[in-house]
Amino acid sequence: MLRRTAPPALAALALLAVTTACSAGADSTAAAKNGTTTVTLALDWTPNTNHTGIYVAQAKGWFKDAGIDLKIVPYGSTAPETLIASHKADFGISYQEGVTTARAAGQDITSVYAVTQKTDVTVSVRADRTDITSPKDLDGKTYAGFGAPYEKPLLQKVIKNAGGKGDFKQVTLNTSAYAALYAGKADFAMPMPTWEGLEAKLSGKPLKDFQLSDYGFPAIYSTLIASSDQFLKKNPTVARKFLAAVDKGYRYAAANPDQAADLLIAANKSVLTNTKLVKESSELLAKEYYKGTDGTIGTQSAARWKSFADFEYGAGLLVDANGKKLTKAPDTSAFFTNAYLPDTK
Repeated sequence: MLRRTAPPALAALALLAVTTACSAGADSTAAAKNGTTTVTLALDWTPNTNHTGIYVAQAKGWFKDAGIDLKIVPYGSTAPETLIASHKADFGISYQEGVTTARAAGQDITSVYAVTQKTDVTVSVRADRTDITSPKDLDGKTYAGFGAPYEKPLLQKVIKNAGGKGDFKQVTLNTSAYAALYAGKADFAMPMPTWEGLEAKLSGKPLKDFQLSDYGFPAIYSTLIASSDQFLKKNPTVARKFLAAVDKGYRYAAANPDQAADLLIAANKSVLTNTKLVKESSELLAKEYYKGTDGTIGTQSAARWKSFADFEYGAGLLVDANGKKLTKAPDTSAFFTNAYLPDTK
């Protein structure tokens, strides 16, 4: 379930390729016909429980009721961020690092809905590693990751905040995180507790987790829905109707995780064959991740966006449209918006 965007330079090339391949100025949203408007949503991976609210709303007919014909674009070789920024998809599933990197590089992408309020990634080790009781014990150990630029500085910050030096070795995963740990190929990884962590437990290979927030790392919107300023400005009414249906879907999933899981599975039978994993993931997301500590769903905060961008800037990870490192931290006020969310008060 973990997806990592390409480095900004590669993303820029992909953006150019997509833009060039399509007719200039083409609008990805079909004109309203018989009161129905086609809206496209690009997935970030194969269908999974991060997408539950989307499939619930579709199964319940809430998009149709809003006059929207939703077209879900399967994940392919082009990242959702690129499709959104090149205006080839109206919305897409993304995550905070992906939007931050793309927006800092001048791409037209804005987060409009936070699917998960709690950071859905942990630093994890085998549950039987009695020699590792804190991230500080990871000094000198081997990390199995995905090769994303932010992984090393993130882990160094967590380890140092726990009292360690932040020195460790790295290998790139070619299997699941828990499989790599139990095979002795690495000592720690950063899996999603709502999927791979549960998969590990169900496979008899449980993990021990360290929450990033317990060691001073800013909270992350691990899963979100993004759009482009161009689409939002041209189609504000459609955007609000779309997000109202999405919000209704995720609120249903938060209140009825078992039934929501059934709807997700029914729509993706060939992909979601491990129904127990889907059910447990749905329960965990509903219990701990969809809602913020204040009970809010979907909303985003300026402080969280600024904190994460400040971290990425401080680590030298953000570049401009020309691939040059930023010389000052970006203004993140336009990286997200709550303006198109429904009033649920």
